[in-house]
Amino acid sequence: MANTTTASLTIAELREFASFTPCEQRYIKRSLDVGLGRQDAFKLWARDAAETASIRSQYVVYQELKRLRGTVPEETGFESLENFIGKLVRIAAFDLAQERLTCFSAFRFLYERLLGPGVRPFLPSAFCAAAALPQIRPEKRKHLLQSISEAAATAPGWSARAPSFFPEWVEKEAA
Repeated sequence: MANTTTASLTIAELREFASFTPCEQRYIKRSLDVGLGRQDAFKLWARDAAETASIRSQYVVYQELKRLRGTVPEETGFESLENFIGKLVRIAAFDLAQERLTCFSAFRFLYERLLGPGVRPFLPSAFCAAAALPQIRPEKRKHLLQSISEAAATAPGWSARAPSFFPEWVEKEAA
């Protein structure tokens, strides 16, 4: 039964990833390579000078992820909340300002993998705070804030189950 449940949840993760735009999928895979140190993101993802600069900035901003992974605060306490949420909002604002994540679902999918399941309770507030910042273009800000459902924003609880699907670069076959 446990294998069936795990397989069903993995399939749900695959379906969710497939529902994202190609741009979101590409950015999520690139971000996982940068944030988890899986691949050389410059070699795999940089198509031009602008993308190389964006990846370089992402590597710098994502350095904070290492510190955040071990400092996810308790849901009920306020100790260390300011330090954690402030850094999380700054990283989230960087990602949203890249304009490649167009909705809360794609943001949540990425951050669950970057920081683990313990970050889930903090993602709606970090997303809303980052999306509302003046660094995000007004028309983009409106679209992002409208993408978070009431259910996601007011969830009474969150799963502690770690994600099982981590999308990666797939080499194209020669024709």
